[in-house]
Amino acid sequence: MFGKKSSDGVTETAILQALSTVQEPELHRDLVSLNMIRDITISGNNVGFTIMLTTPACPLRTKMENESIAAVKQMVPGVDQVQVRFDAQVRTDQRIIGKLNIPVKNIIAVASGKGGVGKSTVSTNLAVSLALEGAKVGVLDADIYGPNIPIMFGLSGKPHIENQKMVPLEAYGVQVISMGFLMPEGEAVVWRGPMLHKAIQQLFTDVRWGELDYLIVDLPPGTGDAQLSLAQSAPLTGGIIVTGPQAVAVADARRGAAAFKRLEVPILGVVENMSGEVFGTGGGKDAAKLMGVDYLASIELDPRIRMGGDSGRPIVIDAPDSPGAIAFRQLARVVAALISVAAYVPEPEVRII
Repeated sequence: MFGKKSSDGVTETAILQALSTVQEPELHRDLVSLNMIRDITISGNNVGFTIMLTTPACPLRTKMENESIAAVKQMVPGVDQVQVRFDAQVRTDQRIIGKLNIPVKNIIAVASGKGGVGKSTVSTNLAVSLALEGAKVGVLDADIYGPNIPIMFGLSGKPHIENQKMVPLEAYGVQVISMGFLMPEGEAVVWRGPMLHKAIQQLFTDVRWGELDYLIVDLPPGTGDAQLSLAQSAPLTGGIIVTGPQAVAVADARRGAAAFKRLEVPILGVVENMSGEVFGTGGGKDAAKLMGVDYLASIELDPRIRMGGDSGRPIVIDAPDSPGAIAFRQLARVVAALISVAAYVPEPEVRII
């Protein structure tokens, strides 16, 4: 494997030795021992290789690319050009294996302690942002009582059935399933706990999900039966708490986080939505500090976010260069990185001989 070389002595072994000095910034181990270097090519004094990322939404790929090029040029005599290619293989949350018979690698729950803080907006733009990065993404709308996800994705109609399973509708590269597709428009759901539990379970098991790197679950507000049912139905890779900047929203967000902790769901962090002059700023940071979790993002109040949700064109699609869209795209990268670190299981080290 390591014997490939050019006429000027540029060898695969030398390239790997150089790349063993470059660290993966999130996992804090070098690229070679992590088995992230693939498909080394040598053509005269030009070399190339693929870095296999743990997520296509990696926020630090440019840093790895620059450091890899510098290491090879400095440590391998005779190299003129270095071409770095990227591929990605998202790791699977090991707790999901054997528990759910669906092709999903990671399940992320988005929750809030109260309504009206834009939880479904965050779920939608997070999902579309991950898809724009190249990930395979789905959204399960578990807000049985007030399903808003169909509106935000601009989807309507009923899923068709294949082999006794519902096929998700799709928009912006995201697979979507929601009770809103199955209910007559405007009809209220009045269900007790057991019926709610069965409905959420069926949205996992009676749907023909395609292969997914991330399944985003949009939870109803509060800390009631839906959260308990979800935790019982599926192993959750992590939860995201959405809050507004106001003190009352922060208090409710803390209750939502406490519910996750009681259910032993890891909390990825807090998102402050609708930040700005109208509602103030800083509540999300305060909440994250009080909970002892990461502060993931601040999304400024912007009418275009609301209009995008109403029209079924999320802001990351409709106004991709806007501050709100940029904040959502960065949130997706941060969440993907956190999941990669959480799912990391050390592989046998690659030895350079």
